Amino acid sequence: MNYLVISGNPKRAGLCFSLMEEVLRGAREGGASVEVLTVEKLERCHVCGDGWGSCRERHSCAFGADGFDAAQEAVRAADQFCFITPVYWWEMAEGLKSFFDRLRRCEFGEHGALSGKQVLLVASPGGTGNGMLNCLEQMDRFCRHTGAVIFDYIGANRWNHDYKRRAVYAAARAMAEGRRAGETV
Repeated sequence: MNYLVISGNPKRAGLCFSLMEEVLRGAREGGASVEVLTVEKLERCHVCGDGWGSCRERHSCAFGADGFDAAQEAVRAADQFCFITPVYWWEMAEGLKSFFDRLRRCEFGEHGALSGKQVLLVASPGGTGNGMLNCLEQMDRFCRHTGAVIFDYIGANRWNHDYKRRAVYAAARAMAEGRRAGETV
């Protein structure tokens, strides 16, 4: 089982990073091979051609040499995912949003690399703790556009991270052990 964590977190410490560590621990202890893909350094979509460029026809980005091609291959090779991001301005981190904009164009719909694969969505707002639901809704829309199956939604902030860390670990482990979304426990 290949478990890919796609992180929008530009920091290497803090609440979102600690939640990612729990995802990694849970997936590994559940028996998965785990990889982390950080996307904050990738370029945004250039909306080339008539608005679609090569992404619609060839399912690849004309500017993929910036690291996007390798990231897309990692997505294609994965069996399960966790999308994890801090919440900035009530939305997912800009790097993750940009990556999703590009990936959605190349992997749209029922035949894309995410179709039918399970995803754990984790949002981590700081400061006021606001914006968590809006961020999770953004990630939900991306999953629906790409045919991904949402395993769970977890929002963790500075007031609830003590028990949400355990929930993130448990969800990643359950996925890696083979639990399917919609399966009654």
